[in-house]
Amino acid sequence: MRYYLIAGEASGDLHGSNLINNLKKIDPDAHFRGFGGDLMQEAGAEISTHIKKTSFIGVWEVIMNLKTINKNFDICKQDILDYKPDALILIDYPGFNLKMAEFAKVNGIITLYYIAPKVWASRESRIKRIKRSVDKLYVIFPFEEKYFADRGIEAEYSGNPLMDAISAFKPQSAEEFRKSNGLDDRPIIAILAGSRKMEIHHCLPIMLKSTTHEFSAYQFVIAGAPSIKPSYYEQFISGKPVKIVYKQTYDLLIHSMAAVVVSGTATLETALFNLPEVVIYKLSVFTYFIGRLFFRIRFFSLVNIIMDREVVKELLQFKLERDIKNELNKILNDTEYRQQMLDDYKLLREIVGDPGTSERVANSMFGYLSKHLCEN
Repeated sequence: MRYYLIAGEASGDLHGSNLINNLKKIDPDAHFRGFGGDLMQEAGAEISTHIKKTSFIGVWEVIMNLKTINKNFDICKQDILDYKPDALILIDYPGFNLKMAEFAKVNGIITLYYIAPKVWASRESRIKRIKRSVDKLYVIFPFEEKYFADRGIEAEYSGNPLMDAISAFKPQSAEEFRKSNGLDDRPIIAILAGSRKMEIHHCLPIMLKSTTHEFSAYQFVIAGAPSIKPSYYEQFISGKPVKIVYKQTYDLLIHSMAAVVVSGTATLETALFNLPEVVIYKLSVFTYFIGRLFFRIRFFSLVNIIMDREVVKELLQFKLERDIKNELNKILNDTEYRQQMLDDYKLLREIVGDPGTSERVANSMFGYLSKHLCEN
């Protein structure tokens, strides 16, 4: 079969690559093309547009890049028509992918949506578009099956694909990791500042300002985003006691004592690696107040959303410097507080489930496509 995948961000690239690897096992003649990143390319996909050109966040950033976004739509539509796929596989990235689902529907292409849009958090009106344009919906949080079922959409839950990436990971030893990255013997605090330039622009300066001098007994290491060049980070870290590592995020999480993490997939990854964390987020003032009109959830970190209670502290927008210091101090020095977070992580892992999600989803997709393509 011929598969066209669209992943617009780093996390989608990761899950797309694992899905490709598993589809190849059951469909040896499969061919893959689409929007994605280095990982999908390494898995065997022809990348027509790289995620470096697709990852935008926030109202203002979207407005400023409308020309590029519209160009990406045109490129993607024509590429799909030229490629003539048996199926379109959409991975998260709802602002773009829901429009591509509608395009595929008009052109008679079977559309499978992997990692459903988080409509339970905001923009519930998108449910109508999902119902109208998506043939099969795959969700990655257990509560989502019932949520969508209550709204007339059958959704399939097969676990969370992060467990596949984590279970397959083979870490360096602590000594290897430190030596290869020029680190000393001090305990490490990980800085995960997001995968997009705008996130890094808003969040990294305050993350560094509130930590590097206050906690001089520790060394700080940034997990470099694959699509962001070191030169971009340099404007924020010049003269500061901090290092950057690339393609070693999981090693960093394993060998750190604590983490300061920008909200997103990384919050869940950090918890699944059993690393105590404080979660932060900061946007432009304009985007922040617009966002408050649309978001309806109590929590914004995946850890707390899944657990439906506060497990990790969430710090949003204001007074971040003081609050990051206070929370990091508790994580590092309050033994009871730290242990409670670790105990909660055990429960989180039970809810998230076992590895094998990518394989289960690949089997389901192949079975669905085989049946429906034969009928047609």
